[in-house]
This record gives sequence, structure tokens and C-alpha cells, in this order.
Amino acid sequence: MEHSDLLVDWSRAQFALTALYHWLFVPLTLGLTFIIAIMETIYVKTGDEKWKTITKYWMGLLAINFAIGLATGIIMEFEFGTNWSNYSWIVGDIFGAPLAIEGLMAFFMESTFFAVMFFGWDKVSKKMHLTSTWLVAIGSNLSALWILLANGWMQHPVGMHFNPDTARNEMQDFSAIFFNPTGVSKFLHTISSGYVLASLFVIGISAWYLLKKREIQFARRSILVAASFGLITSLFMLTTGDEAAHQVALTQPMKLAAMEGLYKGEERAGIVAIGLLDTSKEIGDTLEPFVFSFEIPSALSFLGYHNFNAFVPGIDDLVYGNKKHNIMSVSEKMTQGKIALHALKLYKEYKKQNNMPQAAEALKLFEAHEKYMGYGYLKNAKDAVPSVALSFYSFHTMVGLGTWFILLFILVLYFTMINEMHNKKWLLYLSLFTIPLGYVAQECGWITAEAGRQPWAIQDLLPVGMATSNVATTSVMITFWLFAILFTGLLIAEVKIMLKQIKIGPEEH
Repeated sequence: MEHSDLLVDWSRAQFALTALYHWLFVPLTLGLTFIIAIMETIYVKTGDEKWKTITKYWMGLLAINFAIGLATGIIMEFEFGTNWSNYSWIVGDIFGAPLAIEGLMAFFMESTFFAVMFFGWDKVSKKMHLTSTWLVAIGSNLSALWILLANGWMQHPVGMHFNPDTARNEMQDFSAIFFNPTGVSKFLHTISSGYVLASLFVIGISAWYLLKKREIQFARRSILVAASFGLITSLFMLTTGDEAAHQVALTQPMKLAAMEGLYKGEERAGIVAIGLLDTSKEIGDTLEPFVFSFEIPSALSFLGYHNFNAFVPGIDDLVYGNKKHNIMSVSEKMTQGKIALHALKLYKEYKKQNNMPQAAEALKLFEAHEKYMGYGYLKNAKDAVPSVALSFYSFHTMVGLGTWFILLFILVLYFTMINEMHNKKWLLYLSLFTIPLGYVAQECGWITAEAGRQPWAIQDLLPVGMATSNVATTSVMITFWLFAILFTGLLIAEVKIMLKQIKIGPEEH
């Protein structure tokens, strides 16, 4: 069932709103749990009560963030049923499995041991409490694993079979979904980015204490742990980002082309380090895509295909086709997709009439063109192109900020090791004001991943226009604004509570 463009746009806007707000809370939980576990491990090993104070302080901030992140996450999962019921029907057998495992195993473990970690300081032994803290860290990251595997499947669907009788995709190979390279690389890159954000958070708040000349020992120790953890995980994030880009090149070439503003395919294609897109540029015209740009030669070919001489298809190649490089045009895919949809319709009609020979012929025709069934829903070949500006700027903002974070960790760790961090006011201010930049990078990463694969809810199989629930547009509009008010209120509440706790300080806390 096709839905109006207005309904689709508002449904997308509501889900984007929920996801972006939710992701303000999740990465801090992913990283801060491990930083806290490391701090408590030092406390248990050394017996130094100062480390216990440090651990409990950061644990208090974690609790605030955890609770509000949980609320937004539950709403987001409900939206799959309320706003995306067609999507849930078509792929619920596959998409629902990782989410069910996340709820039954990972979240259960995380929430159970969170209670022990937060309330069990004087009720269980040191080792039991430390074990609980580590299990909370592991549990929160296991939750992310299953959710990101589900998202990775949407980016690169594998391990399933389309059942023409039920018009649903059914799971055939769970291991293929679990070990899907796109899902694995997405998981590793996402959790490592959460570790980096949490490190920036701890360093920035500790820098504030040093600027105020308060809690000096607490701040130095916190910075030492966070900077070490942040540097290691940021370098790991760099390698996982490389693998994620490689998987995008292999399975989502249109997304890669949009991320780089590449319209004409090239061999030895370069990465645009800095560039300003020409807003008048259209698909298929002769205008240059950039007003100005600075490229790193051959870097995109290597990033995408691990070969400096590789051909990287551009948007025009992918839309209009490129016979030299065996790239089929979107129009050809749309034609085959429409044949598949028509054959599927005939198959159902013949089965209903109990005309099995004709049904078998229709099924054979459908299976021959099934690969491009999703393209049969598109109205125009250009609909297969995501927003180039949104993909390009979000991707390059993320990469640029990620580079800055690595440099910051090096500087902070160096000056902390030589006991000069408290004297470097410029670095303390940079550390403090980098906290919001960490969140900007996180959101840009998700915008790149999700906006870059439009118009697909499931890459090449199901466009968003066919995934939406059949509900009134006004209902989606009303709930959009209600959620916007609710989420903004929750965010303001978290910030106010955290600022209050930060001003109180670790000793009083």
C-alpha cells in the first residue's frame, strides 16, 4: 500500500526526532560504564578510598543518563508498531529476533546488575560489586550489539528468503545475520564512538574542576583514566570507521557517492577533505559539484575498496548506468522490479483460482526479477538518490571532529603525565567545550548512516513509502510535537540535574 508523501515525511521526521534524542543518552552510557569499571578496578586493587569516591561520583552521573535514555528507547521501539507497521509485518521475523534477544538477555542482565552496582556498595563484597559493575558495562554494550545488528541488516539484508505466499521476508540463516560484515562493523564503530564521547565527557567535567581549582586530585585521576581510555578507543574507532566505509562501498555505493559528493565515477578517486557543494548542481548536468574543494588523491578508492587504483562509481553512474563497469541503471532496475511485482500479483491471483500451472509460471517469472523488486515501487530514477548535501556535510563533520578528538586526547594525556594539565588553561577550556562537539559528531554519524541510505527502509528491498503505517497524517503530526516537547523536557531535566551534581562535587556527592 502506497502512502502520501506528507505521511511518509512526517513519519520519518518523528522517528528521526526520537532516534536523535535517544542517541544523546546512549553513547554516554556505553562508554561511561567501562570507565567506571576501570576506576573501580583500580579501587579494588589499590584499596585507595579516593578511587571509590571517584567511582561513585561518575556512577551518579551515569544513573541520571541511564534512566532518561531508557525512556526514549522504549518510545522508539514502540514506533515500529505505530508508525512503521508495514515494515514490521514484512520483516518482523528477522528484525524482531535481535530486538527480542536484546530485551531478554542483554537488557535484563544490564538492569539487574545496575541495581547491585548502584545500591550494593555496603551490601555485597568488593569483588561482587566490581563484578556487577563490569557486567553492567558488558550488558549495555550487548544491548547495543543486537540493536546494531538489526540496523546493519537494514543496511545490508542477508540470511533471509522472501515468501511469496505471505509477502514477508523470513529468516533462513541467523548466523549470516549475526556475522553480517555491515552489522559487525557498524557495532564496533558505534560503541567505540560511545567510548570516545564518554572520555570527552569525563575530561571536560574534570577540566572544569581544574579551572575552578577544586577537587584537584579527583580531576587529575579522572583525566588520566579517561584520556588513556579515549586515546586507545579513538584509534580503534579510526580502524572501525575504515572498515565501515569499506562495507558501504561494497553494499551501498550510492551512499558512498553522496557522502563524498561524487557525481562522475573515477579511478583513483580522491577524498574531499574540505569542500563547499554547489547547491545548483543537478544529477546528470555538466556543472562541477563543488564551489571549491581540497582533495586527498586516490584516498577514496583506497578507503572504499582497499585499492588505490579502484574505480569508485558516482551518482550519475549509479542512476544512469555505466556499461564499462557493468553498472545497471536505476531505470533498468525499476523495470525489472515492476515485472517482479506484477508477477507476484499474478501468482497470488492464480493460486486463488487454483490454477497451479499458471501460478508456477508467474512464480518463476517473479524469482527471475525478485532481486530488484524494491525498485518497482520507485516513481522516478532520481528518487534513488539521497540528500547529497545532508550526507556530505554530516559525514565530513563527523570525520573532522573525530580527528580533533584524537589530537585532544594526545595533548591531554601528555600534559597530565608531566603534571602540567592544571596550568594549561587554553587546553582546559578546549576540553570543556569539546563535550558538545562529541555529541555533534555522534548525531552526524547517525545522520550519515540513515539519511545516506534513503529512500530505503531496507536497502534495495523496501522504500520508506511502502513501510509506513496506514494512519492519519494529523495523528503523526500531533505526536511529533508531543514527543518533541517531552524529549526536550527530559533533556533539560538531565542537564539541570547533572549540572547540580557537578557543582556539588565528588566529596559532598
